[in-house]
Amino acid sequence: MKGAVLAGSAVRSARKSGESVSSKSLLDRAYNEIKHRIITCRYRPAEVLSEAEISLELGIGRTPIHQAIHRLMVDGLVSIMPRKGIMVRPVSIDEAMDITAVRLVTESYCARCAAERADEAELKKLHAILEQSAKMIAKRDVEQMMLLDRDFHHVLAHSARNAVLADVLRNLHERSLRFWFISLRDGDHHRNVLAEHRAIVEAIESRQPDAAEAAMREHILAFQRNVTRQF
Repeated sequence: MKGAVLAGSAVRSARKSGESVSSKSLLDRAYNEIKHRIITCRYRPAEVLSEAEISLELGIGRTPIHQAIHRLMVDGLVSIMPRKGIMVRPVSIDEAMDITAVRLVTESYCARCAAERADEAELKKLHAILEQSAKMIAKRDVEQMMLLDRDFHHVLAHSARNAVLADVLRNLHERSLRFWFISLRDGDHHRNVLAEHRAIVEAIESRQPDAAEAAMREHILAFQRNVTRQF
């Protein structure tokens, strides 16, 4: 009898564990899918969304959708409007300039550190990203270019060997993604971005901290000039 009770308890525990994993998986999927649609402007800035419609579109239940929306609200990507629905947070030139101002300080320092500390594996990853970026430019795949841009800056942040700096930059990059997507739709700009990334990698690979910092500053300022023209 005691064995049956223990067995039953184990089954219930396993079931609950499975349900927990499944719920988390659905929440993560809902969060990532909605976030991706916001970043790529499929859900347009200032557009009002419905949880019911998103649930139908993604084929995910209302509870994970509701939880994902609240996570996105914390991220600053949506606002909850009483009796109206969910609004995709508008993009603004002021926000872009604020992000840029912080990146000029933190990411320029990151490039300097990377020139001193990046290892061969990280340099190899950066070169691989440059190669993939060239292919996506040829295909005019803006979405993949944006994701590769994020990967490029993520590798740089890791190569600085400063966990606090990496966390700060991760947040800045996530907040930058919509602006990067908008900016990369400009054909001339995405080619310029690749050239700027190459200049940064060249300075890091040759262990020139001053040159790496200067190349990063120019990269960020070029983004600032381009995004300003689009507002």
